[in-house]
Amino acid sequence: MTGGTREGIDLTRVLDAPQQRVFAAWTSPEDFAAWYGGEADVPLDRVAMDVRPGGSWRLVIVLPGVEMPFRGTYREVSEPDGLVFTLKDGSAPEDAEGETVTVTFSDLGGGRTELAFQQRGGNLTPEQYAAAEDGWEAFFDALADRLATHP
Repeated sequence: MTGGTREGIDLTRVLDAPQQRVFAAWTSPEDFAAWYGGEADVPLDRVAMDVRPGGSWRLVIVLPGVEMPFRGTYREVSEPDGLVFTLKDGSAPEDAEGETVTVTFSDLGGGRTELAFQQRGGNLTPEQYAAAEDGWEAFFDALADRLATHP
């Protein structure tokens, strides 16, 4: 991005799953571990989720020779409509707030749900936001697969 400043990520997906099931995929450790990280391994014993306002979450993506920890705090939990939480990786200082992720799940009827995703914070360079967006796209592909195989 020449001459511009990127401030975050905005993505929208339509998923072939009911709204409540999509919400569960974001709040159940088994589901979250299955899709967060895309093709990478997220061992269930490396996932912790206290899904309530003020509760924390953490997980570790494991790749050959590398571990990538992520963590944050839930700010809003509105079942089945969505979540707001912070997100930071292992390189972020403990006292850093990190990025803010807002996901909204809208019932489209017929067992379909629109997922609207927004990540903000200004903590990443434009290149890092572009890489993170590619990562989320892969995660959402894995989420769609998870919902198809575990309705």
